[in-house]
Amino acid sequence: MIKKIFLQSIVSAMLFLIVLFSFSRVDWLSVFDLRETVIEEKLGDMYWDLYSGSAVFLESDTVLAPLDSLLSHLCEANDIERDKIKLHVVQSNEVNAFAFPDNHLVVFTSLIAKCENQEELCGVMAHEIAHMQKGHIMKKLVKEVGLSALVGMASGGQSGEVLRSTAKLLSSTAYDRTLESEADKTAVFYLLQSGINPEPFGEFLFRLSKEEELPSLTEWVSTHPDSEKRSIQICNWAKEGSNNIRFVKILSMKTWKTLQQAVSDK
Repeated sequence: MIKKIFLQSIVSAMLFLIVLFSFSRVDWLSVFDLRETVIEEKLGDMYWDLYSGSAVFLESDTVLAPLDSLLSHLCEANDIERDKIKLHVVQSNEVNAFAFPDNHLVVFTSLIAKCENQEELCGVMAHEIAHMQKGHIMKKLVKEVGLSALVGMASGGQSGEVLRSTAKLLSSTAYDRTLESEADKTAVFYLLQSGINPEPFGEFLFRLSKEEELPSLTEWVSTHPDSEKRSIQICNWAKEGSNNIRFVKILSMKTWKTLQQAVSDK
């Protein structure tokens, strides 16, 4: 009798662990279709209202027009709705770019200035677009904060301090390696589809990973770990997929230099 009860307890415990593991593997955002619902839109509005209050934006055509041309080309070549992506250029000494919920794409002036060519900048933008298109932003928030907390925030049930702390996660905390690798690979695909050489993107990661003042100046690399290994993988993917592709320049050399000068002056 005791042995039977013991065996039943073991079986019950095993079943519980199996069910728990199975539930942990479920992408609840996809199950409930939360990534593209009012929850993400509401969070996007809340985060953006909080962030935009302290940011300094550049709105001159000299800066925005070239970036819009690059972004529009990437979107058109990859069947991505350009109008859904909200592009913002922020004046900052940090070399950084990131995405907020509801397709807010933020690019810092110092990142633009740090790029040696338009292909490097396109690579960073394609990487952030990949995070948007693959639902990584909400997955990151669910992992770091929890789904119930996000629902509470979207319904106004969380304090402003919680909102501020989670907003910091999006701009200064790394995605996990699986999501980063997926974003890298997707970015390479986007670039190849657009006729843009992806290798400079890999070279950009490698170069920034060697910067001596990495923590303070190259935020984008410090929040995207294993940059040296990733740069090698990106270059390998680029070489594998670039057969018979004729690469193009979206911006003229004059426009690129004018853009670089404009952000450097800031």
